[in-house]
Amino acid sequence: MKNKLRVGVVFGGRSGEHEVSVRSAGSVIAAMDERKYEVVPIAITRAGRWLSPAESAGLLPEKATKRLSATIEHKTDAVAVVGDPSRSGLVAFDAQDRHTPAPALDLIFPVLHGTYGEDGTIQGLLEMAGVPYVGCGVLASACGMDKVTMKALFRDAGLPLCAYVWFLRSEWEHERDAVLRRIMRKLGFPCFVKPANLGSSVGVSKATDKRTLVKAIDLAARYDRKVIVEEGLDAREIECAVMGNDEPEASLPGEYVVHDERGAFLDYTEKYSNTGHVEFVVPAPINKSLTTRIRRMARQAFKAVDGAGFARVDFFLRRDNGALLINEINTCPGLTDVSGFPKMWAASGLPFPQVIDRLIELARERHQDKTRNQTSL
Repeated sequence: MKNKLRVGVVFGGRSGEHEVSVRSAGSVIAAMDERKYEVVPIAITRAGRWLSPAESAGLLPEKATKRLSATIEHKTDAVAVVGDPSRSGLVAFDAQDRHTPAPALDLIFPVLHGTYGEDGTIQGLLEMAGVPYVGCGVLASACGMDKVTMKALFRDAGLPLCAYVWFLRSEWEHERDAVLRRIMRKLGFPCFVKPANLGSSVGVSKATDKRTLVKAIDLAARYDRKVIVEEGLDAREIECAVMGNDEPEASLPGEYVVHDERGAFLDYTEKYSNTGHVEFVVPAPINKSLTTRIRRMARQAFKAVDGAGFARVDFFLRRDNGALLINEINTCPGLTDVSGFPKMWAASGLPFPQVIDRLIELARERHQDKTRNQTSL
């Protein structure tokens, strides 16, 4: 019988989305077929320390630890993860015995949301190590994280966008009045203020007047040196999941439906908690023509950033004139039990275990193609 693929699932990390990353990793590990994969959990603490598989398993939800119980030895040593040119892929060395490497990891599944995981940093490490990994590469990850660069690529691809203004923290600190005038002149109120390089609504605020705008910018500037402000729209929020490499496929779209005013703004808590204020409905209650258009635009957005593996593309559907606008792409979407990405594929006929299989296949295909091209040079 063919040996199982040894998959390292990296999760946690130094970003503000650490907890969601742990939850996503738990869902991924629980869904991985035990007949196909030997799973090696590798957690990164909030301080940036890489943990041993045994320590890492202890951080996961119960459904994931049960899946791992037969393969994880009960050690608590830290682990160093490095590339070894004499062997394929990443090698995990026990901190107490660095001369005896553990078996190489065949593939890495990064489940790291936000900074230091979704922005191209860990992707660069994996490229250097020469190991296949799930998801977008360095360029797509970096561009997908930076909302300003992302929008420039979307605009170049001919995709419709909402109006926005961006500026650096240093501009805000030294030219505050000029920045405020530019925002109020171009966007007015309400508007949404966001750190340019953060995900899952962390540091995002709605501004309804000059006072709340100043407060919102101050908050966003705490998280990033670049701030983006977008016009506030009376719009439905629709998402579409994408998987693939050169020829991506798009799922049926889903929609966040607000049940009361407290859930009118989809912040971090609303997206990842069962508060009851907001419900994710899939398929989205829209007509067939609009569904087709959303799926087409989602594929266009994925290609515009040179995406690979998977992503989630978010849209605004304006209530006043029916215009469809692209909001952003998320190159490492949430994979928890309440996340839209797995729900949209399930509604499209692909259960989560099959989604995991497909993502791993795509990672290996992309790595083989890259290796073949490099060898031919």
